[in-house]
Amino acid sequence: MAARAENAGIVKAQLGTYRMLALAILAGAFIAMGANFATTVWAGMGKVTVNSGNGIAFTTAVPYGLQRLVGGLVFATGLIMVIVGGSELFTGNCLIPMAWASHKVTTRDMLRNWIVVYFGNFVGSVVTAYLVFLGKQHTFGGGAVGFTVLNIGIAKTSLEFVQCLFLAILCNALVCMAVWLCFSARSNTDKILCILPPISAFVACGFEHCVANMYFIPSALFIKDFDPAFFASVASSFKDNGAILTWGNFLWRNLLPATVGNIIGGTLMVGGMYWFIYLRPSWTGRGALGGVPETHQAGETTLADRN
Repeated sequence: MAARAENAGIVKAQLGTYRMLALAILAGAFIAMGANFATTVWAGMGKVTVNSGNGIAFTTAVPYGLQRLVGGLVFATGLIMVIVGGSELFTGNCLIPMAWASHKVTTRDMLRNWIVVYFGNFVGSVVTAYLVFLGKQHTFGGGAVGFTVLNIGIAKTSLEFVQCLFLAILCNALVCMAVWLCFSARSNTDKILCILPPISAFVACGFEHCVANMYFIPSALFIKDFDPAFFASVASSFKDNGAILTWGNFLWRNLLPATVGNIIGGTLMVGGMYWFIYLRPSWTGRGALGGVPETHQAGETTLADRN
């Protein structure tokens, strides 16, 4: 698994710029569709009472934890499309430092990948959010979908910087674990099963994923900016009428700390730890994989391990 992760990092870092950008746009769109799926499923599940002319007045008794779990399960569709379909996701590429630490990828190539992929993910996510807005999906369910979109966007822009940072660290530790587990897969079914638990966990726990937030928050902003009548009809349900939902707060209160936290969580908590365990240069002279004998490669078990 460690060798596969390292080799994947080499391949990703050497991709041509245009191919890398196209794959990154796809990944942004895939994650956006997973986020849209989760938003639609969440719509109307919580206890919501809104006095408006759009018919949004309903109360349900679905427990909070169950709501989050269901949303996490369907959100995983996004990463499944990224991994099985093949595309470039910034948060997953936080494992490239494993190849960098082994001096098989240059700093320039790694940063080039991160910058191009991040930009492509942003384009794919925001364009998808705008297409969803043009389809007026926010009016579905008597406006319940739009209310949920706004509720998510306002909640995310209301986070404190440090709070968002730590939620993002935990998030990408789980996302990169999902990617790491996929290196053990032998079929697409294996990959799907590897993805579901970690991704469902991060969504259910309310952690912050920068690429997903490139969809969640712009979706809310498009409603606020381009459908003021709908926004005005539900604004009284939010603190200060949703005034905190702005492009500036999206970029500085959420996207910046989420991005930094995702980098820390992926590179240090997963990539860095597994590089140290399996790929670091050995000072013991016991083999190529950092003290692991050549005949006992990373991810393998022997009879001695079982006894």
